[in-house]
Amino acid sequence: MLIREALRALGRTWRPLYGFTLVVTALTTLVGGGIVAAGFLVSWGTFEDVRRGAEQNVADQDPIAAYIDGRMESLQKVGAVVTVLLLVVAVVVLAVLHTAHAVAFDHTRNGDQGRLSIRELWARTRPHVGVAIWVQGRTWLRVGAVAFLGFALWVAVEAGEVPGLERTGDGETVPMQYRIVGWYLPIAIAGLGLLVYFRHCVATAVLVSENSSSKAAVRRSWALTRVAPWKTYGMGLFLTAAVVLVFTLLQYAAAPVAHSLGLAMLWLSGDNAYITGVLVLITPTAVALLLVPLILPPVCSTVDLLHVELRAQESRVGSAV
Repeated sequence: MLIREALRALGRTWRPLYGFTLVVTALTTLVGGGIVAAGFLVSWGTFEDVRRGAEQNVADQDPIAAYIDGRMESLQKVGAVVTVLLLVVAVVVLAVLHTAHAVAFDHTRNGDQGRLSIRELWARTRPHVGVAIWVQGRTWLRVGAVAFLGFALWVAVEAGEVPGLERTGDGETVPMQYRIVGWYLPIAIAGLGLLVYFRHCVATAVLVSENSSSKAAVRRSWALTRVAPWKTYGMGLFLTAAVVLVFTLLQYAAAPVAHSLGLAMLWLSGDNAYITGVLVLITPTAVALLLVPLILPPVCSTVDLLHVELRAQESRVGSAV
């Protein structure tokens, strides 16, 4: 079984891989935490304006939302910049970790007898990191383009720009035609982005084993996964479901952290419930994302072994022809 063999291969280099992953996770925590903290500092004055406006609104017996809505654009701009920066960090982290795991997998597969240390693992990984970042960038641009089509369709339906469909009002029964075109179809189109990612999942392994360019690695991954697409999709869906399950459990486990940070933010902000609410809201997801790399070694090892099996299957198909 693919996963059993991958775990067996991981067992030979688990010490340097997990040590390396811990180092990367620690650095990511510092960088990501700094970006989020900078976002809160930039928005501090806006959150103070929101609180003062809300308190005045309560005194005037007016809706609180009127004061918040007027400042949402500024907060959304800061949130967009923070999100983009965090996505860049995520791409770099994925590139580094995937490359390190591919290097370690090649170390065991080639029968190297020397013990692989964290320092040696980084020394072998570093030459590939720049190209690996481009591989991840090319992959996620393609995935994002497909997912954007689904989002664009949903926006068009919600705006009433699709002929034959009218936007439903509050309290109205949603017709089946609107559900299919406005909800189910955009989700299905966006979901195709996941399949596109599966077709590129072995690109980093190709990069390390064949020492190719980012463009060649992406094309090679697409060609390899075409040999056994259903095997690729099935394994990809299984690994994705496992990661999502662990991510969800980590979110629940991070609730005490969110509570503690919320109390600290209340003290720092002078009981500003709005900035505290945002911090408490994003903390479980942030903590879960920071800890997800710790479960990547089995996932990456499975992908690396999948790459080897796809190459072997391609050779068998080629020789049969």
